[in-house]
Amino acid sequence: MAIRNIIEIDEEKCNGCGNCVTDCAEAALQIVNGKAKLVKEIYCDGLGACLGGCPTGALKIVQRDSDPFDEHATEKHMAELKKVKEIPRGCPGTKSMDFSGQHEQDAGGSGVAETKPELTNWPVQLKLIATTAPYLNNADLLLAADCTAFSAINFHGRFIRGKKVIIGCPKLDDSQAYFEKLTEIFRLNEIKSLTVVRMEVPCCGGLSFIAKKAVEASGREIPYNEVVIGIKGEIKSEGMTPLIPKLQTIS
Repeated sequence: MAIRNIIEIDEEKCNGCGNCVTDCAEAALQIVNGKAKLVKEIYCDGLGACLGGCPTGALKIVQRDSDPFDEHATEKHMAELKKVKEIPRGCPGTKSMDFSGQHEQDAGGSGVAETKPELTNWPVQLKLIATTAPYLNNADLLLAADCTAFSAINFHGRFIRGKKVIIGCPKLDDSQAYFEKLTEIFRLNEIKSLTVVRMEVPCCGGLSFIAKKAVEASGREIPYNEVVIGIKGEIKSEGMTPLIPKLQTIS
């Protein structure tokens, strides 16, 4: 061991948003029980790339006795994380389905907008959706935090109508896996627009952060709309902006 620069996390300040996990190129950080944790000292290069995205100032670089950064072990660690875990085939719960036509046929039913289901795709959980699911191409996407549907009134009519739905929780799930999955979805499909609906709590801001980073990494230009819902169900803010990926300099 030797004295060197290494990350230090103040758990009292950490809100579990996962921004640091996405920003860490060495995958040295993970969200564990709602807090950012250093996986192993040997994976941290001490350069502080994770500091900028932290909204609470929970991260800082300190000098202390620690195991040296191991580039070879880090590369092996990252390779293992990138291995795709195949979802068992044959399970009807993971089969990609688009039932838009069925809703069109049912549109003349009860006529009560508040009770008519608007969901036209399955599955909806980000972990289960195939990056090349047919319904994703040429779609208006809704990326919604899990809690939003239980907070906002008339969620189907207000947010789901006309969109393909993806849901997730940036605090409880793997932020890096979310980033990589969304990047592939945006890269492999023509996405007409992206609407992110999230709660007002700070940790939920990680969903919009990850979505923007994924659009940028995909190299696509996707119109982006973000809706923030209060914990009492009210709309706190809403706005649409074009997302233009950063130009990459080729040397």
